[in-house]
Amino acid sequence: MSEEIVGGVDEAGRGSLIGPMVVAGVSIRSSKLMFLQGSKVKDSKLLLPKTRKRLYDIIAENAEMVTVTEVSPKEIDEYVKFGKKLHKLNYLEVIMMAKIIEALDVRVVYVDCPDVKPARYASDILSLSSVKPRIISEHHADRNYVVVSAASIIAKVTRDRRIDELAKEHGFFGSGYPSDLRTVEFVRNWIESKGNLPDFVRQSWKSLRKIRSKTLDEY
Repeated sequence: MSEEIVGGVDEAGRGSLIGPMVVAGVSIRSSKLMFLQGSKVKDSKLLLPKTRKRLYDIIAENAEMVTVTEVSPKEIDEYVKFGKKLHKLNYLEVIMMAKIIEALDVRVVYVDCPDVKPARYASDILSLSSVKPRIISEHHADRNYVVVSAASIIAKVTRDRRIDELAKEHGFFGSGYPSDLRTVEFVRNWIESKGNLPDFVRQSWKSLRKIRSKTLDEY
C-alpha cells in the first residue's frame, strides 16, 4: 500500500492594504510530517522573518509539491468593491484554494478557514474543484496542522518578497497593513503628491476613507 500524501493550504496578506494576497499549497508524504514538526515548522505569524526563510527552503526540499498563486489588488477590488455576496473576499479565496487543491491532487487536504462556517467553506471549495478530496476545514488550522503551517510559511515568504520588491521600487512603507502607521503615511503622502493611488494599493479597503480624511486618530 502506497504512503499517504496530504495537502495543506493557507494564505498571506488577506487583510493588507498594499500588495497581493498569496495563497499557497503544500503536499507532503505523511512520514515527513514529524520531520517538519521537528524542524519547528509552525504558523508563519509566530516566526521571525529569517526563520521563515530558512524553513521555506526546508519545506520546498521535502514537499512533494509546492504551488502558489498571487491575487493582485485589482482582482481583490473587483470582488470586494462591488458588493455582491458571492463576490466578497471569502469567495475569491475559495476560488484560489480550489485551484491550489486541484494542482496538489491529493486525497486529504487541510485548509485554514476564514468563514464562520468551516463546513460551508469546504463545500464551496469542492463545488469549484475538479478533484474531490476530503477537506478538513478549520479555524486556526495553520496552528493545528503542520502541513498548513508549511503552506502559511510558503505564502508569507512569497508575499514578503513581493513587498520587498515594491519597497525597493517605491520606497519603504512598512508592513503594508492598515494598522501600520508607516503604511498609512505612505499611502496618504502618495495621494497628496500624485492625486491618485498606485496599482499596488487595494482601493476597495474602508481604511482608505480614513486616510483620505487626513485623520490619524483612529490608527
